[in-house]
Order: sequence, then C-alpha cells, then structure tokens
Amino acid sequence: MISFIFKRLLQSVIVMLTVALIAFSMFRFIGDPINNMVGQDTSQADREQLAEQLGLNDPFLIQFGRFALNAVEGNFGISYKYRQPVSKLILERLSATLELSFVSAVLALVIGIPCGVYTALKAKGLISKGIMTLSLIGVSLPTFLIGILLILLFGVILRWLPTFGRGDVVAIGWWTTGFLTASGLKSLILPSITLALFQMTLIMRLVRAEMLEVLRTDFVKFARARGLPDRSVHFKHALKNTLVPVITITGLQLGSLIAFAIITESVFQWPGMGLLFIQAISDVDIPIMAAYLVLIAFFFVIINMIVDILYYTVDPRLRADSTA
Repeated sequence: MISFIFKRLLQSVIVMLTVALIAFSMFRFIGDPINNMVGQDTSQADREQLAEQLGLNDPFLIQFGRFALNAVEGNFGISYKYRQPVSKLILERLSATLELSFVSAVLALVIGIPCGVYTALKAKGLISKGIMTLSLIGVSLPTFLIGILLILLFGVILRWLPTFGRGDVVAIGWWTTGFLTASGLKSLILPSITLALFQMTLIMRLVRAEMLEVLRTDFVKFARARGLPDRSVHFKHALKNTLVPVITITGLQLGSLIAFAIITESVFQWPGMGLLFIQAISDVDIPIMAAYLVLIAFFFVIINMIVDILYYTVDPRLRADSTA
C-alpha cells in the first residue's frame, strides 16, 4: 500500500507541474494585462515600469519557475484588476464553490445510486421506463439550459426560489456558509439541482448497466440456487460487486462537479471561483486564470488519488497483482 501511494504521489506531482506549465503558457499570450490596469493617458515609460514590477519582462522559464515555487507556498501573485493577492480572492470564494459542489455530489449519489438499482431490478416496469426517459433528458440537455429553465419555472413563474446570488451567509472564521440561514438554503436549491442533474443521470445509468451485468453472472445464479432471499442477493452480492467499477467513474465525476460549476455559477451569479474565473478572462487577469486551473487540477489529483486508494482497497485483484 505504501509503495502504491508513493507512485500515485509521484504521478500527481508530474501532473500538477504539467498543468501549471500549460496554464501559464496559454494565458501568457492572451491579451495585454497592462492595458487593463492603466488608463489611455498613461505614458509608455509608466507602462514599462509597471511591466518590470510585475516581472512581465523576464524570460518565460524564469516567470514560470517563480510562479511554480510561489504556488507551492499558496502564493499566486497579485491580481492585475483587483490589486489584491490572488490567494485571498480565491479563498473568499472557495467556500461557495465547495458547498455548491458538495450538495450537488450528495444529490447525485443519494438519488442516482438508488434509481440505478431500482431500474435494474424493475427493468420492465413503467416507473423504471419513466425514470430512464427522464435520465435521457437530463443527459442530453446542456447545463446552462437546465439552469435557465429552472429559473423560469421556479423563480419567474412560481416565484418560489431566488434566481441569483448566494443569499445570507454566516462567517465561521475564514469560511462562509449559507447552510445556517434560510435564504442561503433556498438560494442553494436551484444551482445545486442544475449542477447535480447531469452527474445524477450519468451515475444512475452507470449503476443500472453494471447491476444488470452482475445479475447475469454465475455467482449470482449460484446464490439464488442456494435459496438466498432476493434482498440478500441484490444488495449483499450484486450491489457490492456493482460498486467496484462505479467507484472510479463516480469519483472522477464528482471531481468534475467543481470544474463544471463554472457554468452553473455564471447562470445563477453564484459568487464562487468559477464566476471569478469568467470575470478574469474578460479582464485578462492572468494570475487568477492560472491559479484557478492549477487549483482545479489539484482537486482532481486529490480526488483521483482517493479513488485509486479506495479501488485498491475494495478490489483484491489489484493487491494480488502488486504482490505477485
């Protein structure tokens, strides 16, 4: 297990350096940040002085090396637009994105897995066919369209829920949460459903397909021949083996919730990291854009490592291969 974790850590470091290099290289050639920081009346000498202060005149490798070393310390430089540390700006919006992603992940798992099991066990039932039809719609419709439709129905026509913003929040140290206020919880409903719907339907269809495959295997037929009750066969034997491949896909999909939150945050004006990234693109704020992509890659790497460890723990074949 220790050697397995060490290999994954080494791979993670290589991935993070590659993502940082790609992000820094791409954004270095997007627009001129100096034009967005100064007025039209600024002299050329002042422009050159500002570029020198920001280190924009240094060679590319020196700029990237400085960026990588500072990123390890959690320092992503100063925002060109806000003139504040990027780490501070991201930290102020981190709680909003993580809470939205967490609620969406819980919805996707709590609804997706039971629905997938039910549609597999009752494959020919009318309810199962209705659920599968709805899941097809959920997979097909783009996220922004789902958000707009929910806003139109529940925010404009019925006026049950707020259509933008995070509502009232409570500060607990540096963390701000909307879980402790009524308006915060109401504001969370529409964006969390919008973000969770695609992942929910994907998990449901994956669980259904794996469950149907496992139910056709010999060991399930043998369990039935032994006279075991259906509940034991379905949930102790079939579901347990179904979740082994589902863990990998589910983990990666839950990680993508943080990345895909950028669309949901834009639709609902949710004050998270995704909305900050969109604003940074229009302002050519390179430090924020590079920091956002590096942070998203970091979340993916951590989640992927946890999934690999869980997969290694659950599947005895991997442990057998490593000891062989």
